[in-house]
Amino acid sequence: MTVTTGVVLAAGEGTRLRPLTRNRPKPMLPAGTRPILEYVFDALVEAGIEDIVVVVGYKRDRVQKRFGSTYRDVPVTYVRQAKQLGSGHALLQARDTIDGSFVAVNGDRVIDPETVTATLDRFGGNEPVMAVREPPRASQYGAVELDGDRVVELVEKPGDDAYRLINAGVYALPGDWFEQLADTPRRDGSLILTDGLTPQVNEAGVPAVRTDGVWVDATYPWDLLEVTRRLLADGWVTESQRTRDVYVHHTASVHEDATLQGPVVVGADAEVGAGAVVGPETALGRNTTVGANAAVERSVLDADTRVWTGATVRDCVTGTAAAVEPGAVIPGGSADVRVGDRVFPDERLGAVLADQATVGGGARCVPGTLVGANARVGVGAVASGHIPEDGRVVR
Repeated sequence: MTVTTGVVLAAGEGTRLRPLTRNRPKPMLPAGTRPILEYVFDALVEAGIEDIVVVVGYKRDRVQKRFGSTYRDVPVTYVRQAKQLGSGHALLQARDTIDGSFVAVNGDRVIDPETVTATLDRFGGNEPVMAVREPPRASQYGAVELDGDRVVELVEKPGDDAYRLINAGVYALPGDWFEQLADTPRRDGSLILTDGLTPQVNEAGVPAVRTDGVWVDATYPWDLLEVTRRLLADGWVTESQRTRDVYVHHTASVHEDATLQGPVVVGADAEVGAGAVVGPETALGRNTTVGANAAVERSVLDADTRVWTGATVRDCVTGTAAAVEPGAVIPGGSADVRVGDRVFPDERLGAVLADQATVGGGARCVPGTLVGANARVGVGAVASGHIPEDGRVVR
């Protein structure tokens, strides 16, 4: 059966990725030099989808301004989820814009076109089909149990390694399935998409497609480093290849005395100064600057970020327009990182610098430091832990 409509769920905030999501939703965070959501759109278009419906909510203007009314000549329609009441509730917001069967995908995970295509190929039009896969750590995601090629059990974040397969977040669904979803009981006021599949799971199981294609999720800030590493390893970039594992946009400026250590990607209008060393496993976003004799390793620098002369940045993720001033050091390495009320031991994260955060000249960030939007680490100061939005760190 031919399915031409894709629904992308992109309304969530991504609270566990704060402070990076202070000014934008999770799907707009950087994966390499592009937002996560762009890879999702690419997967749909390359799988033959002819109409894209995007459910937006938190900071929805960031999505709509970026993509507008078309993407790669495919019409894009936006519907709003005014309150975050679950993935099923988000999907219901698209009900009036869809006529017939459709494919639904999460907007905050990088997926490949083959996963979408395989799911649609299995779809016969009468019953839902879902993609499943085997990840490194199934305990973090919604797990599934198969009987043959059908899902017979759905388990939300089992917390252990008893399950090997997870829900990959790609669904082919009949148009009349919305009625069943609308009648699905809420959990604490939220409607969960997978709860709408429970009747089929319990009765005869839901047809499953096993996939081992690209599927990368960012749950916490340091995951964006792994997302970029995976994309670079697979060559998932749009910039031109200069040498092996080195990709540079044609509008970027790289000084002849600079060193790019692959895998590395340098985005549009970026500038790398004399004597600078960039890479490996590094992405420089649009209009970023790495000054003379600076070093950037295993990092993701979002658009308009500045790393000035002689600064050192390792294992770092920045938001837009962050700045690391001359001689400042983010040494990288492992640390215990606190996100909300939970501490994650031994995560490799030098620092997170949110939008317009600044690390002053000669300052230093202890591994695991989270610097909030518009915060400043003063000249020569040492920062650690969580620096709140608009906060100041002095000697």
